[in-house]
Amino acid sequence: MLERVLDLLAPALREPGSVVVDGTLGLGGHSEALLAAHPGTRLVGVDRDTTALERSRHRLARFGDRVSLAHAVYSDIPRVLDDLGIDRVHGILLDLGVSSPQLDEADRGFAYSYDAPLDMRMDRTQERTAAHVVNTYSAGELTRVLRVYGEERFAARVAQAIVRRRAKEPVRTTGVLADLVRDAIPAAARRTGGNPAKRTFQALRIEVNSELAILERALPAAISRLAVGGRIAVLSYHSLEDRITKRVLAALSTDTTPPGLPVPLPDRQPELRLLTRGAEVPPERETERNPRAASARLRAAERTREP
Repeated sequence: MLERVLDLLAPALREPGSVVVDGTLGLGGHSEALLAAHPGTRLVGVDRDTTALERSRHRLARFGDRVSLAHAVYSDIPRVLDDLGIDRVHGILLDLGVSSPQLDEADRGFAYSYDAPLDMRMDRTQERTAAHVVNTYSAGELTRVLRVYGEERFAARVAQAIVRRRAKEPVRTTGVLADLVRDAIPAAARRTGGNPAKRTFQALRIEVNSELAILERALPAAISRLAVGGRIAVLSYHSLEDRITKRVLAALSTDTTPPGLPVPLPDRQPELRLLTRGAEVPPERETERNPRAASARLRAAERTREP
């Protein structure tokens, strides 16, 4: 949804000296387009994936000192800005979830379509991997992870199958795990909905990378650094991410004056104005060209007053 993201952020980035934060830099495609569209804008790019940072460094090198990159989780945006001596920013982009390179590089262990070590770390400097979760969590903990983060109806069956298998030998690869999941799910349920392992893999990835907990912290933290008139755009890829984004943006765009008062209280007025009606989805021409875009949901808001 590159064109729509550019359109939403453009009004906040027109003035020279504006600062935009790409909190999930990835390969830098959105950042490159923002820098090209706004020659007076400075970019702060943040990513927990050191490989992505290095690739983006090369991609964005032509923009020189207009670019500052940081190895950090996007919930640490305020700290990154403090380190750079930046108080307020004018645009924030969060493109959530796993990136295409992470899915396509077999050794990262994100995809059930490759047989690879069970890794799934976005930041390969952290210790916890998917293998650690699969081989050390109790059946109850695994059931919770699969049910809550994967919305897997057969979470308990999958968890028990994992526990039985690891009692004989550790589950070390994506191929073994995908086979376990397929065999644990009833045949009738496997006939629809795509690969039966996708919900388990999503759940493990979220658990390994603490994705939802980070998003819960990151949204208020990032918004707190938006200047009045600044804008935030968030791309989500599953209902759990979108639900959190919707709740946070809705809460900050609501007048919380107690009912019955004759006039609205100034300090209870909304801090944000929603820029999208619900969650916007990609145009059909984009999903035809890039099927992975089909699950994207875009929400955006503008800061209307200081908190």
